Amino acid sequence: MNQNGSNTRFIAEVAVFSALAYLLDLAASILSLKIWPQGGSISIAMVPVFIMAYRWGIKGGLLTGFLLGLLQFILGFAQIYTIIQGIIDYFIAFTVLGFAGIFARQVKNSLEEGNKGSWMVYSILGTFLGSLLRYICHVYSGIAFFGEYAPKGQPVAVYSLIYNGTYMLPNFIISAIIVVLVLAAIPKRMVVKYQ
Repeated sequence: MNQNGSNTRFIAEVAVFSALAYLLDLAASILSLKIWPQGGSISIAMVPVFIMAYRWGIKGGLLTGFLLGLLQFILGFAQIYTIIQGIIDYFIAFTVLGFAGIFARQVKNSLEEGNKGSWMVYSILGTFLGSLLRYICHVYSGIAFFGEYAPKGQPVAVYSLIYNGTYMLPNFIISAIIVVLVLAAIPKRMVVKYQ
């Protein structure tokens, strides 16, 4: 495939996977019990971002994550209290999911070699890295902007670590499982685009 065709495919896939991620997050928020009043939900919206990170590398993951945050921001789905908080919780937090693409080459090579244990480990490591970076963004935002919600006597940092951990840990676990299942189910040629 020529360079223009590859660029067109990249842009189209980023658009489709960003929209899919947004719809998955929207569905999760609609079905949510609003357990997290200052924001947060258990969602599989990170999965399309991780798939793009493994398929196209860091650039695919970062761009897909950024567009997911942008869609949440502009379509009124985001919980924005200040501009800086909105940028951290949406633009930065979802963009950094794309750093899972650091492991794209290892996932690609392991898939090509048929080394199931290896690609599973690398895909989980990437999912963990992206989830951890997103978690750090939300924790920082919680400390800086949501300290007033901490129970009396509880340090704000502890409150933010616990609050954000209650949805980010399940998000990581569920996303890791689904990413592994998706990578195992789709043909190898569909995953391996990273160059």
